[in-house]
Amino acid sequence: MNWRYRDTVLVLSTLAFFATMAGRLAISPVVPLILEEFTVSNSVIGIALTGMWMAYFAAQFPSGVLADRFGERSVILISVGGTAVASAFLALAPLFGLFVIGTILLGGVAGLHYSVATTLLTRTYDEIGTAIGVHNSGGPAAGLLVPPAAAWIGVRYGWRPAVALGTAVAIPVFVLFAWRVRPTEPRRPEQPMSERFERGPLVELLSRPQIAFPICLAIAGAFVWQATASFLPTFLVEHRGQSTELAGTVFAGYFVIQATTQVGVGAVSDRYGRDFATAGCMVLAAAGFVLLIAVPGTRSILAAVVLVGTGLGWGAALLPRFMDVLSEAERGAGFGLIRSVYGFIGALGSVITGLLADLFGWGVAFGVLAALLAVVFVALLINWALSLGY
Repeated sequence: MNWRYRDTVLVLSTLAFFATMAGRLAISPVVPLILEEFTVSNSVIGIALTGMWMAYFAAQFPSGVLADRFGERSVILISVGGTAVASAFLALAPLFGLFVIGTILLGGVAGLHYSVATTLLTRTYDEIGTAIGVHNSGGPAAGLLVPPAAAWIGVRYGWRPAVALGTAVAIPVFVLFAWRVRPTEPRRPEQPMSERFERGPLVELLSRPQIAFPICLAIAGAFVWQATASFLPTFLVEHRGQSTELAGTVFAGYFVIQATTQVGVGAVSDRYGRDFATAGCMVLAAAGFVLLIAVPGTRSILAAVVLVGTGLGWGAALLPRFMDVLSEAERGAGFGLIRSVYGFIGALGSVITGLLADLFGWGVAFGVLAALLAVVFVALLINWALSLGY
């Protein structure tokens, strides 16, 4: 096998995604411990996590503009290095108000990575569905290692050392990326950045039917993904009666499945179509949530983890849909803008799910997630059956 430089870019971009995701995922397994120390409710911690994910997605569009001006490599390095610093700040926060600020900072710097790395890979690979699938597996791979480690550390030493895992992971990845990835040529080094934020072109891009329709689908998918990433361990502890350690292990299993199926989802979308693969993901994930809510026993949890983990890997199928309709000149900032829009709104999944859990219980809260996925499936089915072309 001949190792090529583009393989180095793919591997290190995936590791960078691993690092930025690790900082965020170290929080979820120790949410019950954070609730206990700061004496706050699921709704309040949901506000902090929603702030983190909103900041993460709000950074997507500016990251694309920065990459067009300064090159993708510089922006990715800022993202990974910033994750290390923000995770350390979060772990040291003495007050809940500072904890909230720390989560927002963490989300903002981590959010600089994804769109820029996706654009870099699009410039490097022809089969972008497969490449994006490999890159996307970096997030679930972080879920394989970080949640159980964070849960174990949290139970024995407290949630602060657990959250500090984000710093420990990001530092070596920063060094490797700086060492092995070459500087990248900026696409628009001379264009004033203010021009990129003019309202007219942004509205025109977002209003195109082939972009507006999948953005709506992505909002629902992101809502469910954020809620799951924020509260699956808490759901397992409070609704299914699992221990913190076991819930962290199951949470890791969810990401194991997602990591191992992302590439397959991307390959299916390349071969059989983006909508077919996306619709299949929605069905699998919705069925998994039904199992979690309604069917008792350990076997139902294991089956649900497989279904939800596979289905919530929808990004490898749906996100290439945007690249298919964006011109090469639009892909940097344009894809970042799209990610900012659907992800910022989808980040409400954390706070709304936490609120629903406080008011009606976890069964209702997770039932809403299954219903949203069913809505996406029906929308795709109608688009196909009526040949609407969206």
